[in-house]
Amino acid sequence: MRRRGAILTALGLIAAGGLALGNTPAAQAAVACKVTYTASQWQGGMSANLSIQNLGDALSDWTLTFTFPDSGQKVTQGWSATWSQSGSAVTATAVDWNRSLSTGGSTSIGFNGSWSGSNPAPTDFTLNGVACDGGTPSQSPSPSPSRSPSPSPSPSPSPSRSPSPSPSPSTSPSPSTSPSTGAAPKLKVSGNKIVNAATGTPYRLLGVNRSGGEFMCVQGRGIWDGPVDNAAIDAMRTWNVRAVRVPLNEECWLGLSNIQSSYGGAAYQNEVKAYVDRLVAKGVTPIVEMHWNYGQYTGNSSGCSDVHASCQKPMPDAQYAPQFWTGVANAFKGRDEVVFDLFNEPYPERATGGAASGWACWRDGGTCSGIPYQVAGFQSLVNAVRATGATNIIMLGGLAYSNDLSQWLQYKPTDSRNNLAAAWHVYNFNSCVSTSCWDAQLAPVAAQVPLVAGEIGENTCSHGFIDQVMNWFDAKGLSYLGWTWNTWDCSTGPSLISDYNGTPTAFGAGLRARLLTS
Repeated sequence: MRRRGAILTALGLIAAGGLALGNTPAAQAAVACKVTYTASQWQGGMSANLSIQNLGDALSDWTLTFTFPDSGQKVTQGWSATWSQSGSAVTATAVDWNRSLSTGGSTSIGFNGSWSGSNPAPTDFTLNGVACDGGTPSQSPSPSPSRSPSPSPSPSPSPSRSPSPSPSPSTSPSPSTSPSTGAAPKLKVSGNKIVNAATGTPYRLLGVNRSGGEFMCVQGRGIWDGPVDNAAIDAMRTWNVRAVRVPLNEECWLGLSNIQSSYGGAAYQNEVKAYVDRLVAKGVTPIVEMHWNYGQYTGNSSGCSDVHASCQKPMPDAQYAPQFWTGVANAFKGRDEVVFDLFNEPYPERATGGAASGWACWRDGGTCSGIPYQVAGFQSLVNAVRATGATNIIMLGGLAYSNDLSQWLQYKPTDSRNNLAAAWHVYNFNSCVSTSCWDAQLAPVAAQVPLVAGEIGENTCSHGFIDQVMNWFDAKGLSYLGWTWNTWDCSTGPSLISDYNGTPTAFGAGLRARLLTS
């Protein structure tokens, strides 16, 4: 996520800034800085992460600027900073949660972008007007287009992408333990637990996300990013994966006119249904989720200016989202082995200007300040699902790219089946990333309804942060799913595997070890 939400192919660009001293008007501090710029690209698109390290006096505020070397390079979506661009000059200003930078402290920000002509790395980074000038970017070619959505700090990096080979880490999967046999169980909510509907036994959704179905079709490149056959599911089972979240694209499911017929409508629906069938048969719970949707939004934290379902929008649209969920619910009603996740990462508060108006938009939809299209609130989507007769568990993410559940209980939609669960996403660059925040914000929710961390990850190519998340969730018997089971370079986002046999990246090794002991 953002970002989402996080994942791209193999192009690495590094610009290491040297030291420079000067006076910062905002903080009146001596500034010395280092910027590391790491990017991936595909034809016409890119995604970049920037690590800013403060090597001077502590800063109470900061602004980073740089210039794109080519006039065709554009920022289309940014996260963890407020992004703007004038000509080739780009500015990123701090947001509340990363405004202060202690001496030696660092923060990570990023953006998705477009390019034409060429896509060289910028080198002229300045922090509060002082150059971070030292180092030359090195660039290696990107083998194949890529990238998909995901982590979400402030905007969800949930771009799109496709696999690119990356070297296998020394860790490799343990000898394949034979996957458990038997179909996935039918599930329901009982109190604040998800339980096996037949036995009443608590059941945790522990597993991974499988990105691809949200972006390949709208980009005209296929339906899945990598294999989704039985062998691929067997590889997941060697990790003891028991749940897989499957992001989908609204326009592809509905077969709208901008989608190639071979990748949309009946062709897309049949592929999704077949994958769900294979997962269930292998004992894995599928979580089907609407990731990208129709509706033009160019306001605060906009992911793109495209009206089509090619990036993360702040809320589902009233024009097509009810139709999407009516179709999905009809496809899987009577099959309570399948869980519904209504929308990837809402961020209506960025458009409406505040939490209260954001939560009201979240639940009630309609005309929401700052969002040009009519919004489908979550109450209307719950109603659309239940109107089909579907009794499946429904998951609902909160504000701030599903990282904020502070008023989830207050605005919880009514459900005739009383079968709702709260969805939460977390990456190391989000706001709610400490046990104190989790104790204050998540624990009250988890005391009343099931809580599922639908995406967990970090952009460090390590697992120290998600270890903390899993410790907290394990202690409370809650569910979590890692982003993502795709063979992307984990240094550009949280990719769990380096091949579809299940060889973990250094990041994926942490999730794999935990799942094998669950």
